[in-house]
Parts: sequence; structure tokens; C-alpha cells
Amino acid sequence: QVQLVESGGGSVVAGDSLRLSCAASGSTFSNYRTAWFREVPGKEREFVSIISGSGAATFYARSVQGRFTASRDNAKNSVYLTMNSLKPEDTATYYCAAVLGAVLPPSSRSRSNPDSYPFWGQGTLVTVSS
Repeated sequence: QVQLVESGGGSVVAGDSLRLSCAASGSTFSNYRTAWFREVPGKEREFVSIISGSGAATFYARSVQGRFTASRDNAKNSVYLTMNSLKPEDTATYYCAAVLGAVLPPSSRSRSNPDSYPFWGQGTLVTVSS
């Protein structure tokens, strides 16, 4: 079992940057691959990125590729999402999610399916104005 708490959301203008944090407790965090998702009311939860347990491997949605960077510090039991060049369409509640197993699965569908992740944080809101 792992408990997740996100922080770092806020209101910014287009072009700004934010760094989200996800703090974990309850288990050896390096054993968990961790993803970021985002959700807008009325729409399905959308995959953003995933990082392996070691931090060596990452995978991103096309919509954020080149702008967002996932990282982690297992000594601090934390995962981060650095978001640059933010756009109004990035406005959403951002969630971190984790699943036991450090290695990224080969299937992109498995990586990006919310049902693959049993552990979730409560979310942090990011608002980007034009």
C-alpha cells in the first residue's frame, strides 16, 4: 500500500511554468512506477506521463511531450511533474497514481490506462489563463 499527496497546483498565465509534487508514504516508493493524469469536469481522465521506479525511464502523452518533464527523488519518496510553456488547455486537476512494479510495461495502452493504477492522490488544480 502507498499513500499519495499532490501539491504545487495554482493559477498561472499561458507560457508560465509550474512544478507539481507527489509525496508518497507507506511503502518502498522505488518499487512503484508512478504516473500523472489530469481531469477536466465532464471529460475522461487523461494520461499525462509515467516514470519508472528508478526514474530512468519516462513516457509522455503527445499533448505534453517536450513541455512536461517527470522526475523523482526516491530518497524523498517524491515524484515531480515540471510543466513548462503552459497552455490554457492544460487547465485541469492533476493526479498522481502508482502501481507496484518499477519497470514500465511495454504496452502504451497499459501505461496510460487509469484502471492500471490502484493508488491515487486527491489531486491538485492547475488553472492556466490566456
